[in-house]
Amino acid sequence: MSSNRTIKPSSLSVSDLPWQIDWKKERCTLCGQCTAVCPVQAISLSVFRKRNIAAINPSNLLNSSSRAASKSFVCSSNQTDSSEFSQPIGSFNQFNAEEQPLSPFETYYGIRQKTSIEEACIGCAMCSMVCPNDAIQPHRNHEIDRYRFHINQDGEPRKRGGRRNSTASLLDRIKFIRISMLTDPALDAGRHEFELRTLLGRILPPKENMECLRNNGWIPPVREIYPLIIGGMSFGALSPTMWEGLQMGVAYLNEQLGMPVRISTGEGGCPPRLLRSRFLKYVILQIASGYFGWDEIIHAIPHMKEDPCAIEVKYGQGAKPGDGGLLMWHKVNKLIAAIRGVPQGVSLPSPPTHQTQYSIEESVAKMIISMSMAWGFRVPVYPKISASSTSLAVLNNLTRNEYASGLVIDGEDGGTGAAYSVSMDHMGHPIASCIRDNYLNLVHLGKQNEIPIFAGGGIGKNGNLAANAAALIMLGASGVQIGKYVMQAAAGCIGTETDRCNMCNTGVCPKGITSQDPRLYRRLDPEDVAQRIVELFVSFDIELKKIVAPLGRSTSLPIGMSDALGIDDYQVAQRLNIKYVV
Repeated sequence: MSSNRTIKPSSLSVSDLPWQIDWKKERCTLCGQCTAVCPVQAISLSVFRKRNIAAINPSNLLNSSSRAASKSFVCSSNQTDSSEFSQPIGSFNQFNAEEQPLSPFETYYGIRQKTSIEEACIGCAMCSMVCPNDAIQPHRNHEIDRYRFHINQDGEPRKRGGRRNSTASLLDRIKFIRISMLTDPALDAGRHEFELRTLLGRILPPKENMECLRNNGWIPPVREIYPLIIGGMSFGALSPTMWEGLQMGVAYLNEQLGMPVRISTGEGGCPPRLLRSRFLKYVILQIASGYFGWDEIIHAIPHMKEDPCAIEVKYGQGAKPGDGGLLMWHKVNKLIAAIRGVPQGVSLPSPPTHQTQYSIEESVAKMIISMSMAWGFRVPVYPKISASSTSLAVLNNLTRNEYASGLVIDGEDGGTGAAYSVSMDHMGHPIASCIRDNYLNLVHLGKQNEIPIFAGGGIGKNGNLAANAAALIMLGASGVQIGKYVMQAAAGCIGTETDRCNMCNTGVCPKGITSQDPRLYRRLDPEDVAQRIVELFVSFDIELKKIVAPLGRSTSLPIGMSDALGIDDYQVAQRLNIKYVV
């Protein structure tokens, strides 16, 4: 047995893999497109040797055996070495036309599935997308998945490029039960023209605001934005074409449709030409514990034509709370290395926390104030944290400092990067209850209209984006952030909650969404991404109006309007302080 076929303790068969390749020989033309497009090289062209069992007449078998025996006796008695009898048993040259072999061999070329851990099929179905004859298709293996017990090779736990392996969603179970029958606007939101806006920034109480205006004092900066924000996905985690498409779509929404949509850069900076363009006002610059790309940003401040929309200081991420980010070495090409100011081809891990800060109080004193000073106190600055039971402590500290402009809480279902599977599946806090606790805490302090709270993580997980966003807004959020949904809806990400594909972190994204390989990201047209972004926000806007209009709230978002919510679970209703309906 050859060395590459040696059976080892970690050897797997095709039946052990989560995805199996179904290849049809009669349809295949051996064009090679499937093997060329496979991102993990799970299939290859191989040579097959098949024994064909032929059924023949027993009398013919006896006659053939007798003639063969007599020939063999003659040859042995004459001591001859005939080449005719040196052929294999299955050779057609050994017999006459009527003396066919019993089990001839057939040799042909075909597609073989590999069973090694690093080359296991991920179910992306790119092979079936490019096959001109529908000759190949991956199928989910419904047997016990023994693959999961062997995937942690070389002492390295598995990292997954986003998405929990669960389809349950509490937000999908929440219903909107309050309908205003006699107030305007009527039930048909399509007949009414109204805009949905929210505020990003600290809103002073009326008395303090009037005193600042009267005394020419400083008023915290506030931005009027759309309640749906594209969350932080860095230039490096996303491919250049994907990032460019997102920026083009956001610019079109603002310039042509008048929708003040904002996008966060994520950790890693952004291209220098964006920092010096007028489109920077549509961008939220994120700074995280790795400080990647911020040398370029700081140097570009004197040359900026527009201030950014806001500065987001990231302390945590919902998919991996308490852990820093990671950009693997094979995604750090020359361009990414130049923007981030690091050598090319090295992994870029971020520390779990900001190394220069000890607590949230020190963060407010150092990071938030220093970022505000850098832009002359003209730009809102706010932190982003992971959803947890300690988020209340963070919010309480922010309420005592006038320079904090808001708070973003990222729930457990988020994640588009290289998070460990154990973190994604077993760590974090659900976003619904966390948002509700923080909003009720603001209500208790009498500051529910001062500090906006934005929610992220798992919104639109099952496709119900507008309904999930409306539920979170009525639980107390001023707006929501989405990342995974953008990848799925705008770029055609084929990853699923059942762990299909989910190779975002490896740099071999079959759609070219999260790859830095030109051969892969050229599959993605940035103009197509921009068009899909526009369609996504327009459809979201219509659906959200369909929910908000029957509530009689056409002039403002129903933030904290929990009396309009109901759920068929008594325990959940008590926990969220909403109505129990059956």
